[in-house]
Amino acid sequence: MSAPILVTGGCGFVGRMLVEELCRQGSDRVRVLDLRAPTSELPSQVDFIAGSILDETLLRRAIQGCRQVYHVAAIPDLWLADKKQFHQVNTIGTQKVLTAAAHANVQKLVYTSTESIVVGVSRRSGQADEATSVRLQDMPGPYCRSKFLAEQAARKAADEGLPVVIVNPTLPIGPGDDRLTPPSRMLLGYLNGDYGAYLNSAFNLIHVRDVARGHILAAEHGRVGERYMLAGENLYLRELLAMLQQLTGRIMPRARVPWLLAYGFAAVSEWIADHITHQPPTAPLTGVRLARRPMFFDNQKARRELGLEPVPIRTALEDAIADFERRGLLAVSDTL
Repeated sequence: MSAPILVTGGCGFVGRMLVEELCRQGSDRVRVLDLRAPTSELPSQVDFIAGSILDETLLRRAIQGCRQVYHVAAIPDLWLADKKQFHQVNTIGTQKVLTAAAHANVQKLVYTSTESIVVGVSRRSGQADEATSVRLQDMPGPYCRSKFLAEQAARKAADEGLPVVIVNPTLPIGPGDDRLTPPSRMLLGYLNGDYGAYLNSAFNLIHVRDVARGHILAAEHGRVGERYMLAGENLYLRELLAMLQQLTGRIMPRARVPWLLAYGFAAVSEWIADHITHQPPTAPLTGVRLARRPMFFDNQKARRELGLEPVPIRTALEDAIADFERRGLLAVSDTL
């Protein structure tokens, strides 16, 4: 029997898909460390450990004896009532995982970063890639700052001898997003007619299964200290809406919102969330700031060095919509 593999955040959207893919590819001992219990039964070869990456004693016990660690655990939201939690979980938590992994002498650690820290400045044209340079002051909000600092910690650990490989997934979509991360909430909002207009942002979408496979490929073929963009297709929001309308028959909004108007609305919405409701705003400021920056990405390095071959994004959308329908999340539509 082989040494176990640890997946932190293994009950989340990407983490759960990663656990399933590891088991499908033959891993016979997988440990999951997560604060929240799984919403459905885990495969039989998976051991679930309830707890936080901030608990150093528990973390050391979870990593002990593991040959590989996939550090996926993070707060993925763009807004929190307590902004300090971003730094505490995403940055400090990552530092604790790196330290525990170094003490355990793991063979490989794959750190899950994010695309939102790669494009930190405005770009008039072209695509960002692994060599795109950004600074902490370029980050558009506390989530991005916390992930930027976490990636810096991973790079430093690699420089000091820990076998770390960094992956930067773009926006994952597909089935199994039980807690509805921001990309899934965006899709549902348009499918259910919650948004009457759109801000024509540019972004990259990838099937969540390809993100999971990209992690495993990074562990197998990734070079220590290197960053790999796990990117699928570049799209403008208007193109995504047209695709959703083709797939579902639901009428998508045609009116475009000027960025300044969207920013003003987000500023008011987030102020109300921060000071009055303490509930997530309709439009987080970080999201609107990111939407101003064309977030197109080049995935050639991941294709060339890892062998990543993402499926068409239409497939990911079909899988996501089918999952929303199965879970009863789609509102009744007259156009269906």
